Amino acid sequence: MDRRRETGRRGEEAAAHYLAARGFRILHRNWRCRMGELDIVAEDGETIVFVEVRTRAPGSRFGTAAESVDTRKRRRLAALAQAYLAMNGRRHAPIRFDVIACTTRSDGTLDIDHIPGAM
Repeated sequence: MDRRRETGRRGEEAAAHYLAARGFRILHRNWRCRMGELDIVAEDGETIVFVEVRTRAPGSRFGTAAESVDTRKRRRLAALAQAYLAMNGRRHAPIRFDVIACTTRSDGTLDIDHIPGAM
């Protein structure tokens, strides 16, 4: 597995543990359909939460992890969420979009910044 993919996998793993430790119920990880992929789908009480996980090294030339969720990405996530809700019979469920930004430290650990309602 290449380094970038491994870094992303570590971020998604850390994000799932972070959410579960805070009482979220993880429904799906890496849920896919023909339009793309949702990193994490979870429940926070009655709310379905679609979580985009972004992992970056400090000083990344592409900006922070949170900044990397641009307008185009937000539109795609909204479309994926609608597809998920339709395919899982949850069209009328309350929803929320969160971002979890993971930044790798020099010692290999991750800092996690959870941004509820980021979209």
